[in-house]
Amino acid sequence: MTPLAFRVLRLFGEMGEERLDLHVLFEAGGNEPEGRERVLDAIEELVRARMLEASSGDFYALTEKGKREAGK
Repeated sequence: MTPLAFRVLRLFGEMGEERLDLHVLFEAGGNEPEGRERVLDAIEELVRARMLEASSGDFYALTEKGKREAGK
C-alpha cells in the first residue's frame, strides 16, 4: 500500500467516520491539483484492494478489511 493510500485510510479514523466525502479525502493530498489526482489514484488502489467501496454520491465507505487496516 502506498503511503498516500494509508494516509487516506487514516483520515477515516481521524474523522471518526466509516464513510467520507471525496472532498474530505482530498485533504490527504493537499490543495494542489496534482495532489488531488494522487488522492484519486490512492482511492482507486484502496477500492481494488477492497478496503474502500464507492457509496452514494461522492462518498466512499470503509469495508471490514479497510477498518482493520485503518486501525493499524
